[in-house]
Amino acid sequence: MIKKPIKRNEHFKKLSKDHHFSLLFCWKIRQGLKKDVATERMCKYVQYFCKQHLLRHFQEEELILFPPLNDRPVQKAIEEHKQIRQQIENLANCSNDVRKRLAKLIDMVDEHVRYEERILFPHLEEKLSEEQLEMIGKQITDEPLIDNYKDNFWTKPVSL
Repeated sequence: MIKKPIKRNEHFKKLSKDHHFSLLFCWKIRQGLKKDVATERMCKYVQYFCKQHLLRHFQEEELILFPPLNDRPVQKAIEEHKQIRQQIENLANCSNDVRKRLAKLIDMVDEHVRYEERILFPHLEEKLSEEQLEMIGKQITDEPLIDNYKDNFWTKPVSL
């Protein structure tokens, strides 16, 4: 069975592009784990990506996208944001079980992105009026994500 790409409302396309980069982030960490890359290198990338992208993305969703409809699917997304933020903090504050914590973080991010794309966004597109969707689209920044992190640990491990 061939899966068709999800047709996204034009006002949500920037957020969906962000989600693509979040899935790529997960892939990069998975590659680093597979190649047994030093955890310090991957953790530095996690901090970079989260600061430059992920936490800003969460804030944009929480301040712009979620307020018009405060129902159960929106609350689930907000709760997942909190759990992911907590996992990022846990990763930064400890030195044991880092590989396991990295794996847990990327699993959480991956599952969250898929929840928003497959369940939450279609729900919001159905429930919100065209005017609400348009207002949301006007408020979402159209600034493209640039991931120019210098250490491409996911392509080949480098001994430091």
